[in-house]
Amino acid sequence: MKHIMWSLALTAGLAWVPAHAQAQDASAAPAAMAPAPAAAPGGIQSQNIFEIKPDASADPQYADQTNAERAKVQPGNNAPMWRQVGQGVTGYSSLPRTQAPEAGNLIQPMVAYPGARVTNAGEGWRQVRNQWIIPYGAALLGLVLLALAIFYFTKGPMGHEHPESDRRIERFTPFERAAHWANAGAFIALAISGIVMAFGKFFLLPVIGSTLFGWLAYALKNVHNFMGPLFAVSLLVIILTFVKDNIANRADFIWLSKGGGLLGGGDHQVPSHRFNAGEKGLFWWGITIPGIFVVATGLVLDKLIPGFGDVRGDMQIAHMVHAVLAIWMMALICGHIYMGTVGMRGAYKAMKTGYVSEGWAREHHELWADDVRAGKIPAQRSSVAVPTESAARAAQAARPT
Repeated sequence: MKHIMWSLALTAGLAWVPAHAQAQDASAAPAAMAPAPAAAPGGIQSQNIFEIKPDASADPQYADQTNAERAKVQPGNNAPMWRQVGQGVTGYSSLPRTQAPEAGNLIQPMVAYPGARVTNAGEGWRQVRNQWIIPYGAALLGLVLLALAIFYFTKGPMGHEHPESDRRIERFTPFERAAHWANAGAFIALAISGIVMAFGKFFLLPVIGSTLFGWLAYALKNVHNFMGPLFAVSLLVIILTFVKDNIANRADFIWLSKGGGLLGGGDHQVPSHRFNAGEKGLFWWGITIPGIFVVATGLVLDKLIPGFGDVRGDMQIAHMVHAVLAIWMMALICGHIYMGTVGMRGAYKAMKTGYVSEGWAREHHELWADDVRAGKIPAQRSSVAVPTESAARAAQAARPT
């Protein structure tokens, strides 16, 4: 107990001495002397970043500073580097330019693609594709199909039924028909695969699911790649084979002025040569001219043309041209398919067998039929003649029973 009391007394005495000394110092200080400022606490002091000097923007060369120069006033600020990246400036890359010409470019430079605002090329291409090509392309194809359906149910098939006779004219040779069907088959395969790849996520993906749609798109992409060369070769054959009969002449302007016989409400076909102005227009503006550009851009997209397709800009421009002209071709060829099947009586048989009756030729291509009758154009152009109905009946009657 005695030890506890001594400890409490010692503690109280130690606490009283400093307090008493501080009170005496305060009373002894002169009244005129200002109190001494409190000592600053130790450690790092914070400061407003807007009061840091010198300010980086105060430098007249602020916008042109390199990372090393900026690091003197604002360490860690990589704004110059990212500004150059956004502008498409090529940086250093250890990969050879022959193998990776854009290895040093993270973001493409600013461009203004048609229909897109000024932005980097990648974003501009995305805007053109998603805001113009896809919606308006689908609308064009839909309107064409709707117009053809309305025309069929209101107008019906054009032309008249012509009985087969001994007098038949060879409209297409076996070589011409082979070239046509090869080109048509390749085009249909390309069109179906292209439609699925471009529009499939809107009408197929919700139905069959992402897994099946992914496999289907992958398979059709390979079909698209392998059918492209067949289309290119057959297109060249088609152009060289039919170009001589698709040169415009005076009869074509008359045909156009009368709308091919549709104006005036009559069912009379305007005289024309082997191909009328509508067929010639399709040949030039629906097949030949757009087909050449579609093939060329397709080869660029497949990186089959040396010097093209190595950079993203080439691929983006090639894709936009390829997609626009392919949709344009599909829209026009839908009309061609319609007229060649249910839209005109006897048209499909002409491409299937190669022959038409003289009555059909005079109704739809009167000037061509006149040239055949006059001997200017041979009625039989291929070396192997197809037997007439009378010859076929005679051959069948001569067979032993």
